[in-house]
Order: sequence, then structure tokens, then C-alpha cells
Amino acid sequence: MSGIRLGADSFSTYEEGINKEWIIGNGLGGYASSTVVGAGTRTYHGLLVAAPENSPGRVLLLSSLDEEISVNEEVYQLATHKYPGTVSPKGFNYLSKFILAPFPLWVYQPDVFTVKKKVFMVHNNNTTCIVYDIRSRKEGALLRIFPMVNSRDFHYTTRSGFLSFYQEADPTGLKLESSNGFSFSLSSNLQYHRDPAWYYNFEYDAEKERGLAFQEDNFNPGYFESKLKLGTSRFFIAASTENISSLTLEQVEELYTREVYRQNLLAFNSRLTEPFALKLLRATDSFIVKNPSTGENSVIAGYHWFADWGRDTMISLPGLFLVSHRFDEARSTLKNFARHCRRGLVPNAFPALGGDPVYNTVDASLWFIHTLSRYFAYTKDLLFLSDVWDTVESIIDNYRKGTDFGIGMDSDYLIRQGPQLTWMDAKIENNPVTPRAGKACEINALWYNALKTASRLGGLLGKDTSLYETLAAGVASNFEDVFWNPETNCLYDLVSEDEAGNQTKDPSIRPNQIFAVALPYTILSSEKEKAIVDRVEKDLLTPFGLRTLSKDNPSYIGHYQGGPQLRDLAYHNGTVWPWLLGSYVKAYRKVHNYSKESLEAMRSLLKGFDMHLETAGVGTISEVFDGDFPYSPRGCIAQAWSVAEILRAYVEDVLGVKP
Repeated sequence: MSGIRLGADSFSTYEEGINKEWIIGNGLGGYASSTVVGAGTRTYHGLLVAAPENSPGRVLLLSSLDEEISVNEEVYQLATHKYPGTVSPKGFNYLSKFILAPFPLWVYQPDVFTVKKKVFMVHNNNTTCIVYDIRSRKEGALLRIFPMVNSRDFHYTTRSGFLSFYQEADPTGLKLESSNGFSFSLSSNLQYHRDPAWYYNFEYDAEKERGLAFQEDNFNPGYFESKLKLGTSRFFIAASTENISSLTLEQVEELYTREVYRQNLLAFNSRLTEPFALKLLRATDSFIVKNPSTGENSVIAGYHWFADWGRDTMISLPGLFLVSHRFDEARSTLKNFARHCRRGLVPNAFPALGGDPVYNTVDASLWFIHTLSRYFAYTKDLLFLSDVWDTVESIIDNYRKGTDFGIGMDSDYLIRQGPQLTWMDAKIENNPVTPRAGKACEINALWYNALKTASRLGGLLGKDTSLYETLAAGVASNFEDVFWNPETNCLYDLVSEDEAGNQTKDPSIRPNQIFAVALPYTILSSEKEKAIVDRVEKDLLTPFGLRTLSKDNPSYIGHYQGGPQLRDLAYHNGTVWPWLLGSYVKAYRKVHNYSKESLEAMRSLLKGFDMHLETAGVGTISEVFDGDFPYSPRGCIAQAWSVAEILRAYVEDVLGVKP
């Protein structure tokens, strides 16, 4: 599978190095992640961030491994850390290469040594393995590796006075028990020496920039040690919530081979061969997770801090599962969300990977029907369609009659909803930034699409779908009159009522209207669809996605940075979202009659992300970008629907590989 290779010019300074991060997942929601220079800049960084079964969330256990090689009076330290006022040590000065293919590999070259270090995780297991190949051209060298450990929720920092560890050690490793109830093991073919100490005041630059807690202490229980022979020596260290005391180097090598094979098999099964598509395909894997208790699949919305979200899952599913031919997991994911549907509402989120579902969304259920249709297009799985048909009926029936959160159909057949239920759901304290209570343009585009989709799918099952056609006709008869804005030649974003009961229409130019063109079933004339795409292109298009608000709007904010409140204000008021490009590409090709020129324009637009794959989250796509040039990447370093929709659009709408 295609990989990413960075040379020393990509991290010649500390500041350059910390702006490039890597992440690999374990299929359970756990992960390993840091910067390419090894410096932790987030509370979320660590070599083992586990998702233990029956845990309320993800837990940082192994923060880093600090390696040093000493020979005579010289000591070469490969680690990089930030402390108050200083960076020490500066191991990145020895780093010559960083490669992601498919797992992270570092090449350090301090003096007469060459150190190759690779990190991988065991799939469906909270285990991280780190393997070292060290070539020494000098006798008498000594390798020492110091594990920095912790035991905390990955959202927060900790201090030495609030946490303690008990360790059981032997020459091959140790088992650690923390005072807050977590236990894990470290194992190695190096000799372990107990020598406990706390390291104080690590600083996390990214958290400092985000206005959050950015200092903490980590515990070092001891060190692993071995003399280096002339030539090549090979070592491993593994960290796990399982008992790994008997793990050998040969077994670790076998685990690595198995994981590489699994990655290659994903590429083979997808039938994709184009290099850019294969890079994106590799990025999809970390988002696809399985609940160890139920065996059902889901999608992590973004790394590092998101859990599995319904809206994100439904939008991401075609790109993550269908394009890659992971149909069994797609079916499991749809079944998972269908099983939790209540009063016509698909869950908005499963907090902490399996907590009680939260249902505060108006669009996740409508996206569910669309995504089910895409699943059927790829698989022709009529049996599964029949199994979940009651969910489709429940969604439409509850939306028609009215359900929770003020969601329901008005006399004009259009759907209204309460505040903060669309994807633009940022809030400051309890105050929505973009409330959008009323009738939102994309919700009603989705509603019409859901009705027409249900009519078609129901017909395949022999169901009476005449009501759905009647409702769809009602939507079609009113949609344009309610939402079309002749002054801007595009759609009003929202139609609502003020406190006096008077209708108000929001003329803000936002990207939500693109779905009225891109969805399979649409209402407007071809001329009006073309006008919408032209308006979106003129006011919202950037190289990395669509702005959430036109720059001409007084509420526009061009940079997504600063503390939580500043970021929440900008989140949907100008910030660029890559996932919206998926629908933009589809709409653009449609209104340009699928011309060769439109194909090449969209190919060029999407392949612009090839360079982004070497920045921010290396090998993946960020959550958001600034609305202003130079469109700096922000938010999560790896977002499911960013990757999924760029991949889906590239494969389906550019390469033309469709069901």
C-alpha cells in the first residue's frame, strides 16, 4: 500500500517537527500517536492509549519511550521533550527519515549508529509493539530505554501527587498497577532494571495554544538495557493491557507480519490501484472500530478526541466501508445504529465508546436512509434491507407525526426542528453559536431524498410506498417557494419564525445548500442547481473544502484558533470543512453535464490533498482548515468524514468506479 516518506528537511527544527503528527489505531478505539519527532504536544499523545473493555473512555498508559545510546563519554539521546523554557533532549537532530508505510518508521543516525524504530498495534487488542534495529560501528556501546508511563483519561493531565504506581518486575519486564485502578504490562528482550522516578512539567504546545491545561508529570518505573554488538542488534518493547510476559522477539515479528498482511489485504480487497486512492484507503482503517462487548462495528468520528457519532458515521460509511468493499462491517455498523433507533431518531453519539446513546440530531436519521441505499447499491443485500426496513418506516413515520426535540413535519410538508440539531451544532456553554431552529435547507433536501429513497427501496420489498410518494410530492411543491432567494440566486439557509410569529429567512451564504444538488433525489430545476453550485464556488470554495460562511458576512471568522470560545465561534462561521467537498464534487460534475473539463477540474481539486497528507496528520486528512489563506489545518488531525468523502468522491466521481 502506498506510503509517506519525509526527509530531515521536514523536521529540521522543533517547530517544524511538532506540526506533523502520526496516528495508528487498534480497531477498538485505542491508538498510538505523537509528533514525527517524538515530542508529545497533546494530552492525547501516547504510544499506548488504550480502550479497555468496560472502561468509561480511553486511557493513556504509555506516554513515550526515551532511548539513549552511550559509548565512552558520549551519550546520544533520541527523545524530544518540551519543558518550561526549553526543549530537552533534542533527539530530532539525529532523525534523518520518517516513513509511514503502513506503520511509522523512524531512522536516527547519531554518529556511528543507525537506529531504525517502528511502531505498530495489534488489531483488536490494546497492545503496542516498538521494534528497534540498531546498527553499531563501534564497540562498547550501551542502549538504555526509559518508559514514561501514566494512567489517566486521555482528555486530562495529571500530577505526581495525585497518582502512584505499584510494579511487579522481572528481567523481561514489569506489570504496573496504578492507584486509580488501571493495570498494564511492559515486556522486552532487553534487561529491565527497576529505578522509579517522576519526570516533572512536560509541556504540551498544542494544548497551550488551545487554551487548555498543558503541563503534567509522567512516571518512569525504571529502564531497559542492553549492550550493542558490532553490526545489527534487534530489540522490542511491548506495552499491553494483556499479560505479555512471555512475548518473544519472534512472536513480535510474526505479529508485525500479520498486521502488514492485513493492511495489504485491505488494499487487495478494495480493488483500488491508483496511488492517491490507496493512500486515502490506508487512512480509513483507524476509524473503523468494533465494540468488544457486542461485536458490532462503528466509526470513530475523529482522532484524537471524538467517539462514535451517528451523523459522522452515516456520512462516512460509503467512503470508509463501501468503496473499500468492507461490506460485512458496513452491515454491522448500520445494524448497530438501527438497533438503537428511538422514536425515529438514530443516535447522534455513543459517548465513551459504548455509553448510553444521545439522540439530539435531526439529520442522522435521514442520512441513515441515504447510506442504507448506498449500501444496497453496492451489495444488492435484499435480506438486510428487509431486516432494517422497520427502522426506515419508523424514521419517516416519526418525522411526519413529530418526535423529540421539536422535530416534525409542518402543513407544507417541510421538516422543522429545534435549535442545535443540525451538523452546525457548536455551542458556548449552553448557548448555540448557530442555533438554526426552524426549517433548514439541507434537512429538507435530505427529507425529500429520504422519502424518494424509501419509496424505491420499499418497492423492491413489495411494500406499499404510496404515502412516501405523496409526501415527497408535497415537499417538492413547497421547497422552492420557501427556500429560493432570488436576490442571491441560491437558497436561504434557514426559514424560521420570530417571537411574534413572523416568518424570517436567513440569507447567509452557507454550504448546506449543496446537498440540494448533490443528493440522488433533488427538486430544483437544472438552472437553479447550476446557480447554487456557482454561488458556492464563488463564495465558499477553497483548496481544502467549503467555508461554512461567506467572507462577505459580518459574522465571518477566517481563523480557527485560540481558546475554546474563540474556536467555537469560528467553527461554523467561516472555518473550512473538507468533507463538504464530497458533495461539491458530485454537484459540480452534475451541473456541468459530466464533461471532461469538469472531470479534470475535480480531479485536480481532490488531488490537492496529496500534499496535505504530508502535513498535520501525516497520511490522513484534518477535521477543518482556516477560511483565510494559507488555509492552515486545524482541529482533529484525522477526521473520518474528511478522509471518507475525499476518497469516495475521488473513486466514484473522478475514477468512475461505482456500483
